[in-house]
Amino acid sequence: MGLPKIKKNPWRTLGSKRVYQNQWIKVREDQVITPDGQKGIYGMIEIKPSAGIIALAEKKEIYLVGQWRYTHRKYSWEIPTGGAKPNEKLLATAKRELLEETGLIAKKWISLGTIDNSNGYTNDVVYLFLARKLKKTKPKFEPTEKLKIIKIPFQKAVQLVMENQITDSISVAGILKAKECLQ
Repeated sequence: MGLPKIKKNPWRTLGSKRVYQNQWIKVREDQVITPDGQKGIYGMIEIKPSAGIIALAEKKEIYLVGQWRYTHRKYSWEIPTGGAKPNEKLLATAKRELLEETGLIAKKWISLGTIDNSNGYTNDVVYLFLARKLKKTKPKFEPTEKLKIIKIPFQKAVQLVMENQITDSISVAGILKAKECLQ
């Protein structure tokens, strides 16, 4: 038995305007009627779909990429992740991002489903994949990315999630979904 399906949307959109846009995000402001019947404004960030990859080596080791995250003003260890190009299939996005960020090519891909990342203010949907049977080549970093790559035991990554040392939501969800898939 699954969760109940609720199809009637209690929100009504009266109008919409774009207030900001760059190559990564669009910010939209909607005039709405809220579920209690009041007029209001709802701000929303539109983001292209992305893929997060659990790259798992033969000895059950996971590859993580580290980078400075401007928004949180801290260094973050994460699974390889990146946004889709226009009309790009999400598996193709995953393969491209894994190669760009780690220099890895995977022969086996398993879908781990999706997550709605911060669904209170963004339409950000992340497609999660488990990548296996890895072959190492040279990374193709984007110019704005200064990444470090490490490989650690998968169980250690699960432990680091539970100890709040890996806190990126995509990485947390991907690692925990992969843990369930691997049991």
